[in-house]
Amino acid sequence: MRKNIAQSTYSQSATPHSRARRGLVKSWTVRTTTLTLLHNYYATPTRLLRIYHATHLHIHHRPLTHTMNIEQARFNMIEQQIRTWDVLDQEVLDLLTVVKRETFVPSAYTALAFVDTEIPLPCGQSMMMPKFEARILQEAAVKKHEQVLEIGAGSGYMAALLGRCARHVISIDIEPQLAALAQENLAASRIDNVDVLVGDGAYGWAANAPYDVIVVSGSMPLLPAEFLQQIKIGGRLLCVIGSAPVMTAQCITRVSEAGFNTVNLFETAIKPLRNAQTPSRFSF
Repeated sequence: MRKNIAQSTYSQSATPHSRARRGLVKSWTVRTTTLTLLHNYYATPTRLLRIYHATHLHIHHRPLTHTMNIEQARFNMIEQQIRTWDVLDQEVLDLLTVVKRETFVPSAYTALAFVDTEIPLPCGQSMMMPKFEARILQEAAVKKHEQVLEIGAGSGYMAALLGRCARHVISIDIEPQLAALAQENLAASRIDNVDVLVGDGAYGWAANAPYDVIVVSGSMPLLPAEFLQQIKIGGRLLCVIGSAPVMTAQCITRVSEAGFNTVNLFETAIKPLRNAQTPSRFSF
């Protein structure tokens, strides 16, 4: 009788081996999901969202704080994505912990704030990858006394980073909805030295020229001469030149009235600047 009771009790409960196996399967599933998300650098934001939904994480209903530790995620972004992209200026790295990137990300994509991918914005635009923003910020080497022009306000995040370095930033966006979004996010972050204006910056912004630094957040097939004339001697222009799939990020320094020094930084592919100048087309 005692043997039968023991057998019955044992048959109704999971064995230690089966419980351990289920634990390993669950742990492996979670780890696989996380690795798939963090290391799939070439996935689109839409595909990343599908990965989350497929595993019942429902990120658009859950704040980032419910799925990961924000500061740990920020640390991982800096160490694994940004440092490895030759961003080693400690002031830039420190700034990435001060300006909270997640507050500039649309709520539907909060969980992707520190992932190595572009993040969709209204009007068909997007936030750049974190490593792109950090590298451009490092190469711009903005000083506290300098005035900066940014073309393409987006969500306001790049303007916020520039604003922390510069005396004053003018950020131009052709879309009123994005300009309003950038203004709202900058105000929420208490950054008051950035003016966001609605306008077409495809040829710069002559009204407040010349500038110490110009940062263009969209690609251009070729560089209009107007941009070069709007930077001071000693000033820098950060831009992406070319057409998909071949584009190059450049830092152009004005060394004299008519002299410019161009350094190719890295190859990339980003969305084109609206109304950007295009090469002349000849028909024969």
